[in-house]
Amino acid sequence: MERLKNLVLLNGTLKSEKIYKSETLYQGMNGKLVERFYLSPTESYIFKPLTNNGQLGKEVWVYEHVLPAFPEIYPKLLACSVAEKLDENWMIFEDLGSLDHDFQEDTVLEVVRLMAGWHSLSVEGMVGLPVTGLKPKMEHILLELTEKRVLVQDLGIEEIFPLLDGVNFSKKLVLSHGDLHIGNIASAGEKVVVLDWEHTHLNAPYWDLYHLLDLAHPIFPKQVPHPFRELALKTYCDHAGIADEAFIREYYLFSAAFSIWMLLLIRSDLDSGQKKWPREQLEAQFEETVATLRDCIGALLN
Repeated sequence: MERLKNLVLLNGTLKSEKIYKSETLYQGMNGKLVERFYLSPTESYIFKPLTNNGQLGKEVWVYEHVLPAFPEIYPKLLACSVAEKLDENWMIFEDLGSLDHDFQEDTVLEVVRLMAGWHSLSVEGMVGLPVTGLKPKMEHILLELTEKRVLVQDLGIEEIFPLLDGVNFSKKLVLSHGDLHIGNIASAGEKVVVLDWEHTHLNAPYWDLYHLLDLAHPIFPKQVPHPFRELALKTYCDHAGIADEAFIREYYLFSAAFSIWMLLLIRSDLDSGQKKWPREQLEAQFEETVATLRDCIGALLN
């Protein structure tokens, strides 16, 4: 939409004189602001500059090459700019209105069903799809756990390490959203939407499931009862057409390993006195991750 393109300056900011009003939705990793802006009291859009410098052009690529095969579970991309200069990269999306990011079981199960669908897509023709995302691959996580397990010995989780020693996860790779925490899924009225596809890459099917079910986020706390986690995993297996017993056990091993790695990361943030997240949010994230880890250990040992 040329009209929307003309609202953005060369430095990647909106022309204030053209905007009726705007409001900040969140701040990206590089400090850039994602905004809802209005051209009139009733006409609004979402402006998203490049929020992570390492993801230059990636979300536009996903919109052009991947998402056309999906049902419409994402906001429409209406205008964009991809350029070598970081400031000149931006996107304008349709505004879906007020979004509910609460951990609602019906919403999560719908995302699980949709996930099984995008995991079933052939990735052979998606030339250019990254093979790494925001976080290390599981093989690197396992190596780090071997080196740093002494740092979590106070948590009383030693029984998990013999189960992780020499674990050989399935090598199957699927199309992964890459960052499917609860802040990136929402209910918009009766519709479920999945946001922020810039971290899409190839990974194990457990990656998206872990981020959806068991990754603790400082801003979006949640509690996942064990029966619901089991239901979500069985729902995935049913819709993916795979046997659930072996898959679910391997998921619990994956979740346990990832949760220990997250605990090491959160402790590092707490010890460093970082300023991105308030300490009380990090402490709550730590406790949520410990609860998830112990639940997974219990499922593996029973």
